[in-house]
Amino acid sequence: MAPKYPIGVQSFAKLREAGYTYVDKTGIIERLITEGKCYFLSRPRRFGKSLLLSTIEAFYQGRKDLFEGLEISRMEHDWQPHPVFHMAMNANKCQTMHDLEATIESFLYYYEQLYGRNEPSDSLALRFGALIRSAYNKTGKRVVILIDEYDKPLLDSVGNKALQDDLRAILKGFYSNLKNGDQYIQFAMLTGVSRFGKLSIFSDLNNLQDISLSEKYSAICGMTIEEIRDNFDEGVRELADKNKMSAEEAYAELKKNYDGYHFSPSSPDIYNPFSLLSALSNSYLGAYWFSTGTPTILVRMIRDMQIDLRDLEHLEENIDDLMDASFDLSNAVPIMYQSGYLTIHDYDPRFRIAKLGYPNREVEQGFLNGLMKIYTSNSQGRSEFDVRRFVLDVEAGRVDDFMTRLQSLFSGYQYDQMDLGNLELHYRNVIYLVMKLMGFYTHAEMRTAAGRIDLLVKTPRYLYLFEFKVNESAQAAMDQINSRDYLLPFRADGRKIVKVGVNFDDSIRSIATPWIVDYE
Repeated sequence: MAPKYPIGVQSFAKLREAGYTYVDKTGIIERLITEGKCYFLSRPRRFGKSLLLSTIEAFYQGRKDLFEGLEISRMEHDWQPHPVFHMAMNANKCQTMHDLEATIESFLYYYEQLYGRNEPSDSLALRFGALIRSAYNKTGKRVVILIDEYDKPLLDSVGNKALQDDLRAILKGFYSNLKNGDQYIQFAMLTGVSRFGKLSIFSDLNNLQDISLSEKYSAICGMTIEEIRDNFDEGVRELADKNKMSAEEAYAELKKNYDGYHFSPSSPDIYNPFSLLSALSNSYLGAYWFSTGTPTILVRMIRDMQIDLRDLEHLEENIDDLMDASFDLSNAVPIMYQSGYLTIHDYDPRFRIAKLGYPNREVEQGFLNGLMKIYTSNSQGRSEFDVRRFVLDVEAGRVDDFMTRLQSLFSGYQYDQMDLGNLELHYRNVIYLVMKLMGFYTHAEMRTAAGRIDLLVKTPRYLYLFEFKVNESAQAAMDQINSRDYLLPFRADGRKIVKVGVNFDDSIRSIATPWIVDYE
């Protein structure tokens, strides 16, 4: 019998009572609650942060019945209930000060009905501090504070500096109770997607331990291959049967699509839990995580900051800076890492440099598709890109048809805000996106003994060498291919070699006609 998949289930009590399969993280949670007191954890959306906090909530409520058979039940604990304040900051979209105030007010009112409101005050921060003391005095137990998606109000208001300054002031005072009320607190944890390191919110909370890059907690959210085999092997076999694959082929496809996250330099491979469970439930390998939220802000940042898209495959960043996102989003790399669009691929401990890249095929293809829409959409927001037609043209050697389609991509884009330097990078990025999305081996500016090839594309029958010029001529591009003997490394390849010289004409903001094609 296939497992009961807990897709979107954020309540630990509901998950256990309804018989959903639970990947036992309670051993890690036990370490968390015994080795420290106040924590912060950053993980991408839909990675199980809410379920983690709900599990901790159930533990501190003394719900021993829910933990029967789990690792933590075999360890010594008194299971005495504590007052638990559990707040979800994503309960209300925050577009005004009133939205944030209403969210906090609702939270305070609910718990004040349970523990009393003994100190009248209009200040939300002071009310929270009074509530903590009241709960402690009423029960004789220290309180537990769990705040989910702490950063949601800040992410909702990106681009509105005045509003963000006001929101920060409220949140700073509200969250300061995690330090000021230390003597009344048994355990506290904040979770979110982004850690805005330069915010006063975190500079004041110096008692908050950031475990986002901790090796000990790298698998606290998401799933390892061992957990998948232990809990969902039957589901993987069902996926294999329905897609006419062997079980090991199914495991390989799941790894290619949903694995690859590393949340510390020595992290095990972590699978995206939402996509994995969705694929097993539907017996279909889809882009589940990416389709639930398009990173519009990120893809626009990359375009507007004039980032060379080839760099996204081999970025390097100081490991400490990965958890230090700037509030004005001036550096896209920490945001992309924290949001789950990049992950750690390698680490140089001597210089504390992390090498980053896409975690898996789902993220890479989804992100590149999002970029393609931004880079090529016309004023009506439509994209002329059709990957299937490009693939068929390139596979069949129909270069003129391929180039005509490519020309249409540039013709449909609005270039009014770009200078010539931006245009050259824009041209190169669009070409790169087309080739990557086609799924072929692509190597931009490949080094040879004589220089760099602008673009090399391999298909089963053809090997394409592209050279691009801006405001020169297609002939100049072809002359460079020939004069530098770019073909030399490929003469024994066995495939038909196609040389393509292309010129981008700034006066028409597109590929100039004619381009030159030569076959070897």
